[in-house]
Amino acid sequence: MSCPCGSDRPTETCCGPYLAGEPAPTAEALMRSRYTAYVRRDTDYLFATHDPDTLAEVDRESTKRWTREATWLGLKVLDVVKGGPGDREGEVEFIARWSQKREEHLHHERSLFRRREGRWCYVEGHTPKAAPVPVRRDARPGPNAPCPCGSGKKYKRCHGAKAGSAP
Repeated sequence: MSCPCGSDRPTETCCGPYLAGEPAPTAEALMRSRYTAYVRRDTDYLFATHDPDTLAEVDRESTKRWTREATWLGLKVLDVVKGGPGDREGEVEFIARWSQKREEHLHHERSLFRRREGRWCYVEGHTPKAAPVPVRRDARPGPNAPCPCGSGKKYKRCHGAKAGSAP
């Protein structure tokens, strides 16, 4: 059976050894094994592989609840910066999909990992900012088009209404 992390390798030769206690050799390997831990609801592994300096910020109960209630649907690694066997820090950007209460969700994160005493650990993550969408200024959008300001509202309910130009 393929590892839940999406590597197309058997769990026994992929994330399995790390979940059993072997140190992950790279930041990406640790990130993938942490995803597999979410799939397996192994919160002990998640807490054990978290940087001790930021572990106090983790809400353990909500993490446990989330792992119990979520059904994990897939992982896609988008980018890896450093985090190799000879590095002290690394970053991994990924998208994890899950469903909860019959609703699908995406978690897009760029995670920072640090090596401490020879072991990689998760430090923190943030949602990457989306690239700005170019806005055409030479033509006014239609009333039902999305407002070019990026608010997510229709033009007629946002800047079109403010300009008094909504039909």
